[in-house]
Amino acid sequence: MHAAVVTTFDAPPRYLEYPEPVAGPDELAVDVVAAALHQRVRSQADGSHYTSTGELPIVPGIDAVVRDADGRLRYALLDDTAFGTMAERTVIEARRSVILPDGVDPVAVAAAMNPAMSSWVALRRRIDFEAGQSVLVIGATGNAGRVAIQVAKRFGAARVIAAGRNRERLAELGALGADEVCTLDGLAAAADVDVVIDYLWGATAEHGLVDMLTARADRGRPLTWIQIGSITGATAAIPSAALRSARLSIVGSGVGSVPGRDYIAELPAIAEAASAGAFDVRTRTVPLRDVESAWTEPLASDERIVFTP
Repeated sequence: MHAAVVTTFDAPPRYLEYPEPVAGPDELAVDVVAAALHQRVRSQADGSHYTSTGELPIVPGIDAVVRDADGRLRYALLDDTAFGTMAERTVIEARRSVILPDGVDPVAVAAAMNPAMSSWVALRRRIDFEAGQSVLVIGATGNAGRVAIQVAKRFGAARVIAAGRNRERLAELGALGADEVCTLDGLAAAADVDVVIDYLWGATAEHGLVDMLTARADRGRPLTWIQIGSITGATAAIPSAALRSARLSIVGSGVGSVPGRDYIAELPAIAEAASAGAFDVRTRTVPLRDVESAWTEPLASDERIVFTP
């Protein structure tokens, strides 16, 4: 069997022969059909994700569309493991998978599930989001941010503001449901939203949060900032006054802050939506044998690579 194998954290995975997976109790050995490359997988492969154990070698990949022994397509979400989904075959837990409907596009589902899951779980499981609230998506021109606009609208957001750097890409987001757009240095224009979905953190959050609170018409109105990604920096210096002078809540959404059982509970609904084509995700299919070159080539932030063995 072949797999994408990480043998050192300072180089991309290589396409190598690798031992066949062996299913344990309550596990299924499955054929991988499509596995998407996203930021969570990149941080797994370079050892920078906060769940990394430093163990090598590893086969990266935390999710995929797979085919079981009965020929059924499933979307599977793996727990933290050294044997991931970027391989010809892998092992999954049946309870962490969802059987997909006949005729589904496995590449489209593989591409959509992770970005949809990030904002879907955040709004469903980390806060008490209510229809009619307003949402700011920071990092909206990236793949996950684009889907977050669609998820927020699906859950009844009355107003969604999309924030990003690239003005040309921002201009496209109205078609996905964005009511307004702004640049990252103009977050004060979104000061009066109820919820922020933040994929960037770092200096963007550090300066943008203060600008928003300063411009907020009513600082007693609750503002919930959901921290999901850290593309522009792992840390942000938030002034203590920001926490005292406004009704601000900052929460994270990810592995640990969201129990595994909550992800599993949301999987069927997310998979149903993704299978029905509810999310517009730009994809590019790449054979797994080309993993090393594809891993390092320049890629538009709104494009998602999906590997097919």
